[in-house]
Amino acid sequence: MDHLGNNPFGMLTFIIAPAMLTNASSIMTLTTSNRLARAVDHARSLATLAADRRNDRGPVFELRVRQLQSAACRASIVVRALTAFYVSVGSFAAVGLLSLLGVVFAVDENGPLRHLVLVVVLCIGVAGVLGLVSGTGLLVWETRLALHDLGEETAIQLDHSQLARSANGASAIP
Repeated sequence: MDHLGNNPFGMLTFIIAPAMLTNASSIMTLTTSNRLARAVDHARSLATLAADRRNDRGPVFELRVRQLQSAACRASIVVRALTAFYVSVGSFAAVGLLSLLGVVFAVDENGPLRHLVLVVVLCIGVAGVLGLVSGTGLLVWETRLALHDLGEETAIQLDHSQLARSANGASAIP
C-alpha cells in the first residue's frame, strides 16, 4: 500500500523537484541582483541630474526629484524580491537535504521519523514556493512602476520639446 516507500523513483521525485526549484530560484536571484545594481546606478544618475538642475526648479527638476523618490522605492521593492528569492533557494536546498534523510528513514523502515521529515519537508517546500511566487510578484510591481516613470518622463520631455519648438518658431516669424 505504501507506494512511496516501495518505489525508489517516487522518493527521488522529492529530491529532484526541489533541485529544479532551487535552480529556478537561483536564476531569479542572479537576475534580481543585476536588477538591483541597475536600480542603484539609475538612482545615482538621477541624483546627479537633480543636483545639476537644483537652481532651475522647472518641471524637469521636479520630474527628476519624483523619479529619484520612485527609484528609491523601486530599489526597496527589488531588495524585498531578492530576499524572497534567497529564502526560496535556502528552503529548496533544505528540502533536498531533508528528502535524502527521509529516504534513509524509508529504507530503514522508520515510519514515524519518515512521516515527521515528510511534514517538515512539505512546510519548508511551501515556504520556498511562496518566496518564489512573492518575489516574482514584487518584480512585476517594480516593472510597472518603472513603466509609469517612463511614461511620465516621456510626457514631460514631449511637452518640453514642444515648448522649445514653439519658442523657436515664434522667434523665426518676423
